[in-house]
Amino acid sequence: MKKKQCIKNRLTSVATVLLLFIGTAFSSAQTITGNVGSEDGPLPGASVVVKGSTRGTVTDFDGNYAIEAGAEDTLVFSYIGYSPKEVLVGNQNQINVNLSADNELDEVVVIGYGTQRKSDLTGSVASVDAEDIANIPSSRVDQVLQGRAAGVQVTQTSGAPGAGTSIRVRGGNSITGSNEPLWVIDGIIVGTNFNLNNLNANDIESIEVLKDASSIAIYGSRGANGVVLVTTKSGARVGGGKPQVSVGLYTSTQLVPERPDYLSQAEQIDYTNEDARFRSVSEPFPNDPSTYPDNDYFDLLLDASNIYNADVSIAGASENGNVNYYNSLNFFDQDGLIKNSGIEKYIFRSNIDFKLGDKLKAGFRINYSRIKQENGVVGYGGLLNILPTQPVYNEDGSFNGFNEVVGAPFGNPVAIAQLDTDETFSNNLLGTVYLEYSPISNLIIRSTFNPEINNFKRNEFTSSQRPDLLVVGENGNARISGASSFGWNNENTVQYQTDFGENHSLTVLGGASFQRTAVETFEAQAFGITTDATEFNNIGLGTDPTRNLVGSGFNEFQIASFFGRVNYAFKDKYLLTLVGRSDGSSVFAPGNKYNFYPSIAGAWKISEESFMQDQDIFRDLKLRASYGQSGNQAISSYNTLGVLVEANTPLNGIQQPGLSLGRPSNPDLKWETTSSFDIALEASLFGGRLFTEFNYYYKKTEDLLLDVTIARQTGFTSQLQNVGSLENKGWEFLVNSTNITTDNFNWKTTLTLSSNENKVLDLGGQEFIDVVVDQITGAGSLRILVGETVPVFTGVNYLGTWKSQADIDASGLLPGTQVLGGPRFEDLNGDGIISTEDNVVLGSPFPDLIYGFDNTLSYKNLDLNFFFQGTVGNEVYNLRTWNNYFARGETTKYADIADRWTPDNPNSNIPRAGSDAVTSIPSNSKYVEDGSHLRLKTATLTYNFPVNKLGWNSVKNMSVYVSGTNLLLFSDFRLIDPETSQFGRDGLGNIAQGFSNGEYPNARILSLGLNVTF
Repeated sequence: MKKKQCIKNRLTSVATVLLLFIGTAFSSAQTITGNVGSEDGPLPGASVVVKGSTRGTVTDFDGNYAIEAGAEDTLVFSYIGYSPKEVLVGNQNQINVNLSADNELDEVVVIGYGTQRKSDLTGSVASVDAEDIANIPSSRVDQVLQGRAAGVQVTQTSGAPGAGTSIRVRGGNSITGSNEPLWVIDGIIVGTNFNLNNLNANDIESIEVLKDASSIAIYGSRGANGVVLVTTKSGARVGGGKPQVSVGLYTSTQLVPERPDYLSQAEQIDYTNEDARFRSVSEPFPNDPSTYPDNDYFDLLLDASNIYNADVSIAGASENGNVNYYNSLNFFDQDGLIKNSGIEKYIFRSNIDFKLGDKLKAGFRINYSRIKQENGVVGYGGLLNILPTQPVYNEDGSFNGFNEVVGAPFGNPVAIAQLDTDETFSNNLLGTVYLEYSPISNLIIRSTFNPEINNFKRNEFTSSQRPDLLVVGENGNARISGASSFGWNNENTVQYQTDFGENHSLTVLGGASFQRTAVETFEAQAFGITTDATEFNNIGLGTDPTRNLVGSGFNEFQIASFFGRVNYAFKDKYLLTLVGRSDGSSVFAPGNKYNFYPSIAGAWKISEESFMQDQDIFRDLKLRASYGQSGNQAISSYNTLGVLVEANTPLNGIQQPGLSLGRPSNPDLKWETTSSFDIALEASLFGGRLFTEFNYYYKKTEDLLLDVTIARQTGFTSQLQNVGSLENKGWEFLVNSTNITTDNFNWKTTLTLSSNENKVLDLGGQEFIDVVVDQITGAGSLRILVGETVPVFTGVNYLGTWKSQADIDASGLLPGTQVLGGPRFEDLNGDGIISTEDNVVLGSPFPDLIYGFDNTLSYKNLDLNFFFQGTVGNEVYNLRTWNNYFARGETTKYADIADRWTPDNPNSNIPRAGSDAVTSIPSNSKYVEDGSHLRLKTATLTYNFPVNKLGWNSVKNMSVYVSGTNLLLFSDFRLIDPETSQFGRDGLGNIAQGFSNGEYPNARILSLGLNVTF
């Protein structure tokens, strides 16, 4: 009995202690409120539990919750399909969290005119979200796509500040038309030529690339080259009624990259003199090399430079969730490596959404940018040609403007950088206003109006004090050019979703779109300006009216579209998508203005079948396929019409002004049409730790718009017609892997691989079309050839040097056209003449393989990310080789020219100095080099401050990072960086990809940044 009483007393004591402890705990507890969401919005029904207890709650429809918890408690947030998250309460009374999907197929992605779970997609969509591009210093959003989306080739055409990229989604589909993808920003169709400098990369929530017919057919006539959807941030996920302020700062140092190897000053003097002796002219440098200048023009004009970036954003939502907002301001300033080049940007964004009632929503998006760009008056490639012996200054200290070696004026780059001006100012306003009405459940009616206003002005001034102009007695000149445009886009959609029976789900979308854009351009140029006082601000000072120019232009474009989409699911296992869009464009003549683009796609969720339920390898397994059509307008306004040109004619001995037809009309022109097939397998394995996707596709483009030769009796030599076809086929492979997950350490990897094979099928009866890209090398370097990629590099085979006169005599080549030690080319047809008739295919600018390899390692509060990207199997056409390998000694030469053929070095395959005086130099295999490369694109180390443990109550999160861009490059290309395109992405650059002439280099960039959220 005593024993039982003792036990009872002890239990009573323990109970008393426990009650006292619990009472103490609850006395310090407080009400914690907040919001639980994901990248795609609030998560209703998410679980919120105090760790180690049974106390918990769930979020409401808007993702809001309230729970009692003490400062020492840890809250555990969880939701089906998402990774749980733990947060120590500390001194916080409001905790908002975003959960990440632990299964990639549960993620929601943006598609045309809507969103969809990735597991329900029947089309091919590549996604890049904000986390993938966080802490990557970048001035343009397109730059962060490189290597991160399978099937998307992104080429940085130049390293100049603000320079854009060339993008090919599953290859190029056109010859005359643009091959760039369509950009859609927050639902606004901005076209293929939108200046992406107008966007702040930090405002971006996600980027989706639509690649196959099922996903792009909803954009009809403009979707053939793929569609890039950009979604900007909102305040919906912040919640709680309190604003969230985020500040991002970084500063960067751009380092001058490695230079190509050229002869030293003494070696160059030796070559130049040897060249002169061969030509039987006097030696330009008869004295000792030490008596001549040894100028390094790169050191004089290139220097390490800085980048400054500041972002401030305020985001939030009202307590009842009826209003959410995101406002940001961005300042970006980048000085170029070359003097007088750089870009300065101011960008403001405001995104606001209103819930006006249970059935009505409204909102707007405004993005305004102001950009000043210094275009650079000195080209990097031009510096490669200047002999180090060329003086910068005359003996009296003035700038030198004469080249003694060639006996001609010298465009002194040091003087040009100091005296000339070339700058651009642009303003862009991009807006959206929308109204959304839901009269009944599951029915959404939405209308948007999207205005865009652009103003652009370029100022160019060539100083009257430039030494090369002074040498020839010429004065300065100035040019002002500009453009202004106003456009609008009206989108109207109706969407209805319903489930019927137990196994059927249906979503129907219908819509109409109307777009109009008008552009006005002007230019004025004056010559003979004798003063630099006003530069370009008073072109009326031009004293040479015979050369003055003035011009203006106008262009207008309209398009009307009607579209629809049906998504059907049976048992959530069998999915069907039907899409159709009809587009009518003002650029075509009556009878051809409209075209219809349909597509069909299906998917089978194999993992939902009963026979897959007793295995633990696949969490999800899906097979999908699609087929459909999309289009490419390929021509600009008025191209179907004939054009009148000036044609003066003599009358009574006096020239009279007149007009003649300069281009034949063709009202039969119609859209280029691309038909594509795609099949893919997606799988989530090992509990979601590994996600993989494999795509195979085939595309065929018909009715290519090409200039076709016509009978001269018509008065013309060619006419634009719909002829020819080409194809693209290839595969894509994606792997997302969670390699290690522990309490303190995580390691995730993403691998993208893709390969595309492009081939011309027909050119309207022609075997090939030669495109002239360089007046010196002439025709033959670039060819569009049936059976080959668009384009290919062509030329004759370079066989080394002539080793004996007997070989020259036996070659059958015309006497006197070859020289001992000179270049030897293959006379393929044996006609005794080296010409384009001897051309062979030398390579293609498009790689056999594109890859990206991204790794993120996290240890406690440290994150390390490194990203490699590269290509295999592409070639680069080096236009510098004509000057720097074969031509006269008046220009610099590659370093290996030191081992050239001489009587004392008769076995060399490098041509002797001066041999081009005898042998003409055609496009040849020596110009074409391997462009395969591997680049460590970015590496970032981030420290995330433990703000809760530090007691920083007003700070939600804070991180500091160091980052490097273009840190390593492995390549055998002579000019160092094979990622280049002299002709950019538009005009000739649409076809002439992969040409290098010493473009503005990509700098190695070191950055230090800070991100704070309050």
